[in-house]
Amino acid sequence: MLPGGPATAGEQALKRAVVVGSGAGGAIAARELAGAFSVSVLEAGREFQPFHGDIGRIERLRSTRLFLEPRMIQLMFPAMKVTRVSEHMVLVHALATGGTTALATANALRCDEALLQRGIDLGNEFAALSTEVPISTEHESRWRPVTRELFSTCEALGLNPALTPKMVDYARCTQCGRCVLGCRSGAKWDSRVFLRQAVGRGAQLLTQTKVERVALEETVIGGHAAQRATGVVVRQRGRRRFLPAELVVLAAGGLGTPAILDRSGIRTEDRLFVDPVLCVAARVDTGRTDQEVPMPFFVEGCDYIISPYFDYLSFLFNPAWRHPRHDITALMIKLADSQAGTVDRHGVRKGLSARDKQTLATAADVCREIFKRFGVRPESTFLGTLNAGHPGGTLPLTGAEPAPLHPDRLPVNVYVADASLLPQSLGKPPILTIMALARRVAAECRAKLA
Repeated sequence: MLPGGPATAGEQALKRAVVVGSGAGGAIAARELAGAFSVSVLEAGREFQPFHGDIGRIERLRSTRLFLEPRMIQLMFPAMKVTRVSEHMVLVHALATGGTTALATANALRCDEALLQRGIDLGNEFAALSTEVPISTEHESRWRPVTRELFSTCEALGLNPALTPKMVDYARCTQCGRCVLGCRSGAKWDSRVFLRQAVGRGAQLLTQTKVERVALEETVIGGHAAQRATGVVVRQRGRRRFLPAELVVLAAGGLGTPAILDRSGIRTEDRLFVDPVLCVAARVDTGRTDQEVPMPFFVEGCDYIISPYFDYLSFLFNPAWRHPRHDITALMIKLADSQAGTVDRHGVRKGLSARDKQTLATAADVCREIFKRFGVRPESTFLGTLNAGHPGGTLPLTGAEPAPLHPDRLPVNVYVADASLLPQSLGKPPILTIMALARRVAAECRAKLA
């Protein structure tokens, strides 16, 4: 039954909740709300499908120079959308069920230092997730020789490499190295697991349903004027519809949520971060790191991490990556960038600050030093395409909100459950932290509005 249609007697007893987005935040929020509310999950994309194409054939097609621009990747892989935000940087995000979790490398890092500084302790939520999600560092035995040597090199340089915890069932992993193109074996965990659990508890999933805005009305609460959401206006297969709701949870991601709020007349802050990624690569014959566990370990610098990572976006569209894929070894720099970008109904505006550029240059020198110790001449290394995929920060929590995890500019029954709430760039994979935050948001919604 679609929202707005006739309800059964059981459904009439529950308030209606709309959860916008099915990624890390939306899926767990929907699962936690289902049963306490009549939940509808609205996903702008289609059902996610892993990429099943022949990488070898695509590699051969590169020489035809048909692959001119990273945005073309959606022609081959519709779930991945690439947006150019400057001459030198593109943003990568998912447009399908599961959101970015379906394209991520399943890293499970706890990154809540900034939240703790603001008095927001998600310890209970992290503990609960550790029992619900398969988190493991038992992948070292699967590493290829090149990865082992890189790890040893980092140790010799005093960089203190650490194993990356992964949300992967390695008994099912085929070691194809294509996590970012969707896991074909089902070994990699993504938020569609929680999404299925939400549906099992009675939630409805509506795909190809893009939320245009939140519908608002003026009301009086405690003698003060306030705004309340009455539902959302969506575009569904070419038709505009109104879906009524007593609770709206926005989890459309660091780009989607602020755009929806802006179209609803609610401005967010010009504090967008995106966690830029830049790879420093070298030719290492038959290293086959394209078939390696992606990001198997990381070293931490000042406002960045470095981790082995094969960047398919660079491989397909960057001329510097002309070598065979089995012969390219790359170190990824993930930057904790400055909070200085904008998202609104007109699009995204984001560049790198002078500090960001200097930090990237410093980290690139560290990568070249690792390769030098590894036996690669620094001048023979080459750079990848600057891209980013972890946007957030436009509705940052301060710890002084009148209601827990509810910025005061939001209507009383509108909550946000994604990286928009993060106070600053993590410079690290955020999925586990977003899930913990969304779980707490859902608990607040149940307590106050169910």
